[in-house]
This record gives sequence, C-alpha cells and structure tokens, in this order.
Amino acid sequence: MYKILASTVFLGKNLVFMPECHSTNTLAQQLCQETPPVADGTVVITSNQTAGRGQRGNTWHVEPGKNFTFSIILNTSFLAIQHQFYLNIFTSLAIKTYLRSKGCEGVSIKWPNDLHHKSSKIGGILVENQLSGNRFSSSVVGIGLNVNQRQFELESATSISLILDRELDLASELEILLHAIEIRYFQLRSGDLDGLMRDYLQALHWRNEVHTFSSKGQSFTGIIQGVDPAGRLVVQVDNKEQFFDVREISYDH
Repeated sequence: MYKILASTVFLGKNLVFMPECHSTNTLAQQLCQETPPVADGTVVITSNQTAGRGQRGNTWHVEPGKNFTFSIILNTSFLAIQHQFYLNIFTSLAIKTYLRSKGCEGVSIKWPNDLHHKSSKIGGILVENQLSGNRFSSSVVGIGLNVNQRQFELESATSISLILDRELDLASELEILLHAIEIRYFQLRSGDLDGLMRDYLQALHWRNEVHTFSSKGQSFTGIIQGVDPAGRLVVQVDNKEQFFDVREISYDH
C-alpha cells in the first residue's frame, strides 16, 4: 500500500508497514532498541491500530484503513532536554500546514498535542523520548490524523473527508504530509526555536479568548496567553499569569 517516499530527504526512506498492530509508538520504541539502531527518519505505519495511546493516558480509536496512524523515529541528540516540547510544536505546525494545503481552513493547535478544526478534533500527537545520560538518544513522534473516516463515536471529532466532502488517497497523501513534517523538522534542527514558537502561538487554540477551565477540582475563568519554553500553558487568571503542566488543567468551555 505504501511505498518508499521520493520527495523527502530522509523521512520515510525506511518505511515499516504493519497491516495491524497495537501501537505504532510501541513498535517504534522497540525498533529503537535494536542493534544496529534503526535508521533516522524511519516511519512505522499501520492500517489498523488496536491500542493507540494518547496524552493523559487516553486511547485513540480509529476505523481501520481510513486514517493515518504512524510514528516517526528521529535522532534528536541535538536537542536539549529542556526544549523537548518543541517536538510537539514542530509536528503540530507541520500537520496544520498540511491540512491548510488540503483546503481545511480554521485549523488550530489545542495545547498540548491536539489539532482542531473549529471546535472538533481532527488529529493528535504523542511524543515519547529515549534518553542517554542527560541527552536524548532518540524520539518517537506518534501521529493520528482523521482522513477518510466519516462516523465517530464522539460528536466532537471530524476528518478531512467530512470537511471537504471527498475521500483522499492515503498513500499519496502520506508523502505530502511527511514532506511538510520534514520541512518543520529541519527548522527545529537548525535551531530556529523563536520562529517555531512564534508560529505556534499564532495557531494556538483559544489564545486571547475568555474561557472556562478546571484545575485541582476547581473551575475558573481565564485567558490563554501562550506557552512557555518548557511547554507549560500560560493562562491569565484574575490579571495574573499562572503556569500549568499537562495534567494540571483541563478545558471546559
């Protein structure tokens, strides 16, 4: 179904296709432990992921053969540990660029790792890192993107097909998407953290809007100001900035 990509420099030159697997991230992590190590830019992709993982321990359910569920193995030894959230940043920006190229306007990045079309979730990211001492040895970037699925258990989900009212060819679209991801990855590798953060903040869901959130069992009104370099969400509450890690805050309405 999928072939070795021609338009990328290194992403997808080694492509591992599994008709079915529990989790592409888990399989990719296992490949990272092999000797010799798997090639940088290896893509592990499946048509049917039966136990996909999301942020906060959530699961990712998709209809077999309809969507993208894949993981990218990257040599991220160049990246300082305190900058690990930039892996989420470059990936989400690349997916947003891809979606816009398809004609999906109104896409935003919902911190920390979701892609939304207006108020509906269209994709998600799960980054898992491997360390060697105090440096990264490699990172696995897992991506789930709703492409051709048209019915969902959750009303808050959508897909490219629902937005555009047409189906896409997954094999050809994978090459386009990975090309977009590679461009943003090279931006990260070149050290352009300021440029990545600037673009991320411009795309951030609910930024500069008044909304209701929950933290530690309490509901409150706040305004998302942005994200700090460590990846914490910055919310203005009662005219003061507060900083929240991934499990410390949830979006209400």
